[in-house]
Amino acid sequence: MDTGRRTPLDRRRVAGTALRLLNETGLDGLTLRAIAKELDVKAPALYWHFKDKQALLDEMATEMYRRMVAGTALDPGDTWRERLSKTNRGLRAALLGYRDGAKVFSGSRFTGAVHAEQMEETLRLLTAAGLTLAQAVRAGSTTHFFTLGFVTEEQGVQPLPGERREGFDVDERARAMAGFPLTAAAGREIFADYDRHFEESLALVLDGIAARYGVG
Repeated sequence: MDTGRRTPLDRRRVAGTALRLLNETGLDGLTLRAIAKELDVKAPALYWHFKDKQALLDEMATEMYRRMVAGTALDPGDTWRERLSKTNRGLRAALLGYRDGAKVFSGSRFTGAVHAEQMEETLRLLTAAGLTLAQAVRAGSTTHFFTLGFVTEEQGVQPLPGERREGFDVDERARAMAGFPLTAAAGREIFADYDRHFEESLALVLDGIAARYGVG
């Protein structure tokens, strides 16, 4: 039960409570009723702040982003590649902090301009490197979508760090696919060592951007 019941109820407090419950229930189990119970209010009280669950998810994603960038200063000396590497590593780390974090973030819409400063600086770096604004948007969104997709799949196997869903035992998979030796061996690349997998895959995406648009 939330001990700060005397604190005025607002959107950010509700979103913070929802994020805390998310690690216990997962996205499918997260309900307005459960959040209201945690806040010691009646469920209808939440509808003053959120018209539906998607509106709540939008605020949760916004709060996740606030926490991700809090206290992190942008380095104006970054190259475009360093900036995209840093922001996507930071995004992955933030999403992994919440059960179903990538699912909450994907498709959600920020409720304010919390992302504008970082986006502006990233677009500035990309256009200064020689990309048009349209190309800069494609480069930024492609790396963003890659990270969201990667973490969605990663959390399908490991919902939280240290957890692993049943059915993703690499050795068991290899035995079941013994007749397909390459596919069997690929399991260790697909379902293990996600940190290395992410870094190599992100580098592939960045190399593709550099080759496509002719930037170093």
